[in-house]
Amino acid sequence: MRIHMAFHIVLVAPEIPNNTGNIGRLCLGSGSSLHLIKPLGFSLEDKQLKRSGLDYWPNLKVRIYEDWTDFVHKNPNASMSFYSSHAKQSYWDLKVPKEHYFVFGCESKGLPTSLTQTYATDSYAIPLAPNSIRSFNLANAVSIVLFEGLRQQSL
Repeated sequence: MRIHMAFHIVLVAPEIPNNTGNIGRLCLGSGSSLHLIKPLGFSLEDKQLKRSGLDYWPNLKVRIYEDWTDFVHKNPNASMSFYSSHAKQSYWDLKVPKEHYFVFGCESKGLPTSLTQTYATDSYAIPLAPNSIRSFNLANAVSIVLFEGLRQQSL
């Protein structure tokens, strides 16, 4: 089975190179682009980042931004959804359009409050079992949301 629909994964201030490497591999395998918004908690030359992304990293479509303002300025018409464990809507509620940007926060704090407040109506959570965990690992959360988008596009 081949995937022909490209999406965009946006990581705001990612901290853990292994997660970003795994997400880069997900992006490449799904035909998606990776957008990294500074500050980054690691160097793009980090061995762990490249080990997680294996030898695929040079083939990845990745863009780096100085901050959120830079990202919005360079992607002014982006259709976006934001992912937070505090969001009121489930990610199952989103009807994913073509050419869409999925936005995730850093591992330790999630998305900045300024973004979750500004984009509250476009924010979604991944449902969790009651009294279980705070959230999923970032790379796992990205894969859950990304493949739901791909599933919807294949219908």
